[in-house]
Amino acid sequence: MRRILALCLVLVLSSNYVLAAKDYTRRNEAYMRDVKKRDAKREYNKAKEERLPSGKMTVEEYERLAKHKNPESPEDLKPIEIPSIPVPSEMKYVPQPTYKIVRYNDPPGSVELSLKKNFYREKQQNSQGIVSPDFTRLVYPAIYYSPDSASTSAELFEIPLDTKETELDRILKAHTSNRTQKPLMETSKTIDNFATFRTLTPVDFSADGTKLLVKQKTGNSYDGIWETDVFIYDFETGEARELLEIRDAITHHWTTYRGLPLYEKRWDIVPLGFSVEDPDRIICTAYAYTGEKPVFLGVWSIDVKGEQSRLVSFENIDIAISENGYKIVKSGVKPYTMVEQEEKQLKAIDKKNKKAQKNAEKEYYKQCKIDYHEELKRIDAEYKENVKEYNRLQRFKGSTTYDEAVNSYRDSKIKELEKTIQKEEKAINKLNAQIEAAERKLQQFGQTEGEDLEPATSQE
Repeated sequence: MRRILALCLVLVLSSNYVLAAKDYTRRNEAYMRDVKKRDAKREYNKAKEERLPSGKMTVEEYERLAKHKNPESPEDLKPIEIPSIPVPSEMKYVPQPTYKIVRYNDPPGSVELSLKKNFYREKQQNSQGIVSPDFTRLVYPAIYYSPDSASTSAELFEIPLDTKETELDRILKAHTSNRTQKPLMETSKTIDNFATFRTLTPVDFSADGTKLLVKQKTGNSYDGIWETDVFIYDFETGEARELLEIRDAITHHWTTYRGLPLYEKRWDIVPLGFSVEDPDRIICTAYAYTGEKPVFLGVWSIDVKGEQSRLVSFENIDIAISENGYKIVKSGVKPYTMVEQEEKQLKAIDKKNKKAQKNAEKEYYKQCKIDYHEELKRIDAEYKENVKEYNRLQRFKGSTTYDEAVNSYRDSKIKELEKTIQKEEKAINKLNAQIEAAERKLQQFGQTEGEDLEPATSQE
């Protein structure tokens, strides 16, 4: 009797253990299903908030955005798109400037840097740029101020222009964020002399736009300009060449033939631009500052390679200088009637854009909701499949040994997959039959059309 009671007790405990194991597995699957649903709900709410970002960010998102990017990758080399500032439709008339394109080096040799009042406070300034003759590039000097030494330095940058725009819009939309990362030219940044300045100023492009004439002025804020040096930047080779020979030729001529030792005097040159008669030569004038009135030292020229210097004239006469580069200047203001008309157009565009934005917002939220419900269906289906597989595995496990249970489970899965494959094959065969039927109908239709056309063709 005791043995029978003990056996019954063992059977009851074992059955309770099995039931408890089954309940644990099902509870665990249900718990995982609920967790996934909560995650899906969180992603759904996050997707809705991303329509109008709130600025909140997790640590992982912040670290992902703050991760260092390789500047050599193609994504980072793309030009930065300049955001367009929307103009409100409720406009009040404010004089809006209009612009026009004019020659940059007009009159020749008149281009100079103009530092603004706030230059020494902001310690940087981007000066007037020059546009190439084919309107494909803009070159401008960036001037820097070092307050510790009161010195000034400069760099020359290039901005590729958007050839899809009009010539005026190309210049107006040029932005420093799209400039070349490496400057075309730069001055020395040494601070050995107090209040020393070194600046770069584009003078003009060559007629074919492949070369740029640049002058570098070196001096001291308390002592004036020391000297002006002439450079040629070649866009084909990407190199800048200093034309030292022009200063040497002028010094040699006046010291040897005129008895005026220029190396003991303060004198300078003024590069005017490229010659019209010989586009590969640069025209310069020279002046000696030996008294109250500057002494004219003649008109000189030098080739772009710096190999040959010539004296053009001792008279301060007009020399034909080409004007190849361009710039924009203010030409006036938009009239009041034009602003009124633009206001009406903007109001109509605003109304249309608001309606489109509202419809897009509805579609976005609708799609978010559809995706959320699809995710919930997928989670429920996955839960049901997991429970079904578990029950099936338990059935095989409880009826046989472990190896036989595994083999039986494997055979059952193979049969199930074979049935699924057969079902899919039937569906594919059905679709192929429908396609073949449609092709036969098309062939019959083509033959019928051909028979209808034959009599008409024979009559003609």
